[in-house]
Amino acid sequence: MKTVNPYLNFDGQAEEAMNFYKSVFGGEFTGNGIMRMSDAPGQPDLPEEEKDRVMHVSLPLGNGSLLMASDIFPSMGHRLTIGNNNYISLASDSREEADRLFEGLSKGGEVEMPMQDQFWGDYFGSFKDKYGVCWMINYSNASQGS
Repeated sequence: MKTVNPYLNFDGQAEEAMNFYKSVFGGEFTGNGIMRMSDAPGQPDLPEEEKDRVMHVSLPLGNGSLLMASDIFPSMGHRLTIGNNNYISLASDSREEADRLFEGLSKGGEVEMPMQDQFWGDYFGSFKDKYGVCWMINYSNASQGS
């Protein structure tokens, strides 16, 4: 497997959420930035309130990985169910980076396990962000060599 690219769905909050993630990770959206349904040629007949929803957006995270997202379209039968069945696990390069990511992404969310040294030897924490997305942040001393 070359890369793993998490793809998130939102109910009208994709732009807000991705701008939040961009503020934490840095960088710029790829391509033409945020693509909206109203930008698509031959778009389906959508209600006005859905035409500005995000069709696709992606944010480079480094090492070829992308965080991608779109909104659902209720008029097309889409339904969003938020649950704890998906986590995005980030492996950081340092404890400082782990703390920065944890602090930034968990702001306004619910911390499940604060960043702390774990019995298996890693520095780890988990939380659900303010958009209902579950995250795990991990720093492994072993991956840095001796």
